[in-house]
Amino acid sequence: MPSPSIEPGTVIDGFTIGDCVHSGGMATLWSVTRPDISAPLLMKIPRISEGEDPAAIVSFEMEQMILPRLRGSHVPAHFASGDFSRQAYVVIECIPGATLFRRLPELPLSYEEASVLVGKIAVALADLHRQDVIHHDIKPSSIMFRESGEAVLIDYGLSHHNHLPDLLQEEFRVPYGTAPYMAPERLLGVRDDPRSDLFSLGVLLYFFTTGVRPFGETETLSGMRRRLWRDPYPPRYLRPDYLPWLQEVVLRCLEIEQLAASPIVAVALDTAGAPEELSTALRRTAERLLATLPAARLACVNVLKLGRITIDRTLDEQGHNKHVDRLVALRHWATPLKLDEDRLTVHVLEAVDPASAILEFADANHVDHIIIGARQDSMLRSLLGSVSARVASEARCSVTVVRPPQPAAPSAPQDAAHDRDMPPVS
Repeated sequence: MPSPSIEPGTVIDGFTIGDCVHSGGMATLWSVTRPDISAPLLMKIPRISEGEDPAAIVSFEMEQMILPRLRGSHVPAHFASGDFSRQAYVVIECIPGATLFRRLPELPLSYEEASVLVGKIAVALADLHRQDVIHHDIKPSSIMFRESGEAVLIDYGLSHHNHLPDLLQEEFRVPYGTAPYMAPERLLGVRDDPRSDLFSLGVLLYFFTTGVRPFGETETLSGMRRRLWRDPYPPRYLRPDYLPWLQEVVLRCLEIEQLAASPIVAVALDTAGAPEELSTALRRTAERLLATLPAARLACVNVLKLGRITIDRTLDEQGHNKHVDRLVALRHWATPLKLDEDRLTVHVLEAVDPASAILEFADANHVDHIIIGARQDSMLRSLLGSVSARVASEARCSVTVVRPPQPAAPSAPQDAAHDRDMPPVS
């Protein structure tokens, strides 16, 4: 179903769209109202138009999963969500005021003021970590303050929840975040350690008290990797009057220590070309396997094949986002399995080589079992091989190749009289 056009006056699930208050790289924010809610509200809508980064879709899925689970004064209240089958959105509390980003022209702040600000942020982080969430994007523009003084952490698209699948980790090898604040273990693919947020907090405290970021402004991977072995200049090197105890706090946050689950069943699905018989057979196989692994999670994987030499378009001929349409199709396929939300994830991988994408996904996420449909008959696939054959031969885990049930061949009619009268053959 096509998404409704978003403009002031549009009504989505009872929410009336007002002004666009922010347009970011991954989403837009709109003021909205609903008659039965008196609180000021914001609706966040992901960018899914032509040419947009598919990571915007995945990070928005993470935010949709995490926001409803958060409670307390240090997070924005969540009111509603909409899925991708019609219009994806989340509606959250609109917190008055600006983010901490507006203070950047005033840096460096006094030691006392910076310490108070960062202390409030540390309290908010401690509350968030108690709720099993690691923020992973602590920076000035993701921090606000209530009129009562409490720090509020916003923007959870890059976050990790200890009891939810980490879709960003599973689908992308490149770390997402704001480079100057990114913890070193993030560059190693580690996303489940709350100390990552403390590292970012140390970067913020260093920056707000010296006016300089401890690891510079670089956004290249090679530049960011230098923080794996290079310590920053101590703050007292930049400001001789820097308080010794405050320097100890900063350097403790920035200490670098290189860091050294449930089973996952992945089913590779063709959402467009697979016959219904094969789709049903794959579902039945997944159901039988999950019945033997009650703690396992099902990861439904589809590969959006990219051309080797052509320019790929994000939208199809009808203007629908291909990535979103496939996410919806994967969830529709899995609906009859009636899995709890925490036992099902859907993934659309964009790649030139589908077999390589599936194998890389399985390796990166330590998949225990892959279910994949057998090659369909065609001259091209007979000559070049098939995705299922390559996955079965190269995967480091168990692989079940599924064929749809074949109709029984009709038996030849027998002549009863002939059978009765013929003598046995000697």
